[in-house]
Amino acid sequence: MTLRIVTGGLQTTVQDLGRMGHQGSAIPVGGAMDRIALRIGNLLVGNDESCAALEAALIGPAIGFDATTLLALTGGDLDASVDGVGIPVWHPVVVRAGATLRFGRPRVGCRTYVAVAGGIDVPPVFGSRSTYLRAQFGGYEGRALRAGDAVRVGEPSRQGRAIAQSFAQSIGDAISRPAVARWSIGASLRPRYSEDPIVRLVAGAHTDALTAEARRQLTTAAFRVSASSDRMGYRLEGTELALREPLELLSEAVAFGTVQLPPGGAPIVLMADRQTTGGYPRIGEVASVDLPLIAQLKPADRVRFRFVSLDDAQQMYLDQEQDLAQARIAITLRH
Repeated sequence: MTLRIVTGGLQTTVQDLGRMGHQGSAIPVGGAMDRIALRIGNLLVGNDESCAALEAALIGPAIGFDATTLLALTGGDLDASVDGVGIPVWHPVVVRAGATLRFGRPRVGCRTYVAVAGGIDVPPVFGSRSTYLRAQFGGYEGRALRAGDAVRVGEPSRQGRAIAQSFAQSIGDAISRPAVARWSIGASLRPRYSEDPIVRLVAGAHTDALTAEARRQLTTAAFRVSASSDRMGYRLEGTELALREPLELLSEAVAFGTVQLPPGGAPIVLMADRQTTGGYPRIGEVASVDLPLIAQLKPADRVRFRFVSLDDAQQMYLDQEQDLAQARIAITLRH
């Protein structure tokens, strides 16, 4: 089966959980910007959580289906519809052969994930199907999707077929409207996206190098997302932070969520396609459970920070993983 790309949208790419184990060779991890949304989307269609899906940013694509398909939309709400019938995020949906999925204006967030039963089947590069746009490899020919592309889909799992059959008994061309499952993922697992979120930070290696006023500003000021932000990093504007004295640093490893402070004083939050090392002071690390909140911010949205301890950040991560494990078990038992 293939997905027929009618229009590519602003930037629609194939993404999975990224390329692990290659940073020593200067190959970025990459992968989905909102990993929780990707993982939940795969759970809803019976895939392994690491399967590749489509990541659509701000202006979604139009996608035609050549066969009846089980899919799930997760992450940001981009006002999706199938042949004019609105469909919700966070629910499994069966669409008929010949149907077309389209998107409108963003309602909440800016990135939607289109997970399909069987996953997106493109050749792995360095162990991942993710698109790395800067180096033009992975995904679909190393680029964003455009009109006329035909994207292969893998064979649905037994569980994926069972999920589809559970709420669309007569799957086939006779289905004239999308069939939406009544059940969904628990609300507690869905990130609380906002245009002005409070994001939790763990102190970075150089937090103490900030002036006392800059440390205060870091947790009291509202920073605005710059229009020059991208999958590599989010530049934040509005308040310039200062160091007690200039620092000369060797480049060291950075992570998804590292907050760097360039000489100009405007922080940068490193994102999925970040470089493998960086030489700017690292003044904080976004708690992993709050990375989806950053990933769904649009240019001109605002973000505020507050510090939490490393122990608290780790416990929040473990709690989230436990909730995901319970959801995985519940879906497996149900189907």
